[in-house]
Amino acid sequence: MFDPAVALLPPHPSCQLPSRSPHPAPGTMASSEEDGAVEEKENNNKKRTKSALATAWLTFYNIAMTAGWLVLAMAMMRFYIQKGTHKGLYRSIARTLKFFQTFALVEVGHCAIGIVRTSVIVTGVQVFSRIFMVWFIASSIRQIQNEESVILFLVVWTLTEITRYSYYTFKLLHHLPFFIKWARYNLFIVFYPVGVVGELMTIYSALPFVRRTGMYSMRLPNLYNVSFDYYYCLIVIMLSYIPLFPQLYFHMLRQRRRVLHGEVVVEKDD
Repeated sequence: MFDPAVALLPPHPSCQLPSRSPHPAPGTMASSEEDGAVEEKENNNKKRTKSALATAWLTFYNIAMTAGWLVLAMAMMRFYIQKGTHKGLYRSIARTLKFFQTFALVEVGHCAIGIVRTSVIVTGVQVFSRIFMVWFIASSIRQIQNEESVILFLVVWTLTEITRYSYYTFKLLHHLPFFIKWARYNLFIVFYPVGVVGELMTIYSALPFVRRTGMYSMRLPNLYNVSFDYYYCLIVIMLSYIPLFPQLYFHMLRQRRRVLHGEVVVEKDD
């Protein structure tokens, strides 16, 4: 039963909650600000450390790739001077070419984790198309290795990569010569379409051999109940150059305007 007398009695001191000031004590505020400053400083230090490590790795990577493609260039020149012909050239440099071109897969990882601000899609298309040409066309079909088109794209690739990797190396070292910058954003105007012509002619020359031998194809019936025709796959790949080449080419032209002429270029997200 409710007792009014008890209700009017003041609460016992032991039952009262300690009162809280609406404003924190000056010492508490100062401590919070100091903690925030320390945390921000630690985060900045971590970012600087990550940035330094990324720069060191990218510098090493680009120096190594520049050296690798220079080795390829010297090997091709030495072979031609000694033999006086391009026949047998691809076979002599195939192992080195496969190593350095396959190692370029690292660049897709650079884009994916954000240490390089480049589209993963653009980089992936360029790298995987090169690897496909090396592993599944030129190295797999010996009958076409002496074609002039193979030498054509090899020479273009080599000059392009020496220029590209040396550009990145000097830029990371903050000592970029103008002629390297100029070469990076001008030579591609000719090299890119010439290289594409070499690649397409090489794939085209491989078609008769692929069709005759059934290379990499799967016919029904088989254990997996799957049919695949490498011949038609190559035709589809050749046709894919029609939409892909202009996109990549105009992407480089936009980059050229931005770097050489200082134009502000706004590109759509991929």
